[in-house]
Amino acid sequence: MPSEESRHLRSPLPSMDDTRGDTGDRSRAGGVEAPGLTPPVRPVPHLGPRLSPVRPSRLQIALFLLTVVSTLLVGALHEGVDPFAAPFAWLHGLPFAIALLSILFVHEMGHYVTARRYGVEVTLPYFIPAPTLLGTFGAFIRVRSAIADRRALVAIGAAGPIAGFLVAVPATWIGIATSQVGPVPAGATLELGDSLLMKALVRLIHGPLPAGQELLLNAVGLAGWAGVLVTALNLLPLGQLDGGHVAYALWGRRSRLVAVAAIGVMLVLARQWPGWIAWCVLAVIFGLRHPPLVDPERPLGRWHQVLGVIAFMLLILCFTPVPLRIHE
Repeated sequence: MPSEESRHLRSPLPSMDDTRGDTGDRSRAGGVEAPGLTPPVRPVPHLGPRLSPVRPSRLQIALFLLTVVSTLLVGALHEGVDPFAAPFAWLHGLPFAIALLSILFVHEMGHYVTARRYGVEVTLPYFIPAPTLLGTFGAFIRVRSAIADRRALVAIGAAGPIAGFLVAVPATWIGIATSQVGPVPAGATLELGDSLLMKALVRLIHGPLPAGQELLLNAVGLAGWAGVLVTALNLLPLGQLDGGHVAYALWGRRSRLVAVAAIGVMLVLARQWPGWIAWCVLAVIFGLRHPPLVDPERPLGRWHQVLGVIAFMLLILCFTPVPLRIHE
């Protein structure tokens, strides 16, 4: 998190003495004040901090291109195509790559646009390519100046998950609608866990699944499922995660108790999915305390409180207790 306070350049509105003038024979000419002429009307200065322009670095561009390649290759594999079998076989991975990268990009830009709106210096997204089930470890932005108050914190923290969720839901809907219901495959298979949202969408689109049948999710559906999972993981009320920002904005120092409770829940769930242990370890390593704000005493407005509640409602809706399991 940032270590420098953002510099707010504020100017008072011009007084009546500054703007009023004799309405007699005075006039304006070319914005220049001259004897016998009314002074030009001066624009009110921007009341927020001045932010430097942001451009992607070579590293960010390279990481994004590598992530495009990795998600294309993984997407083709999910479609049952060898991406190296033919010159353009990797194009079969386009639906997966477009869906997943759109969710990640919109999520991070939600943070970026909101942070800039509140006068916080942030970078453009860094994408992380990886040889995993999804072809990426996600993306992140770096905050380069202090966050002013709890209002800015809750808005910045909640904006990313909410924006990503708005893309993940239609992607998931399309994926589920175009996927087939079939018999459970024989042998050991990787089974994706269900959130409340996934269960609701599957039932709404396909109805109750017959006994011995399951939804064979296609690549777009997998990207949507991943987007829903990423939304929930980011909203966990831990340290520097989006949910940690929202929790600190809502409850201040008491948010540490919420983080401890969240770790307790994950340790219980680790009996079903050991991956939660890794999340607990990371939470302890990065710390449960939140960096201080410039003005922590400024209270939240009603709209900002509602925004925090919406964020944690999305956590409940998207949370997947057991994200992955081996079905035998």
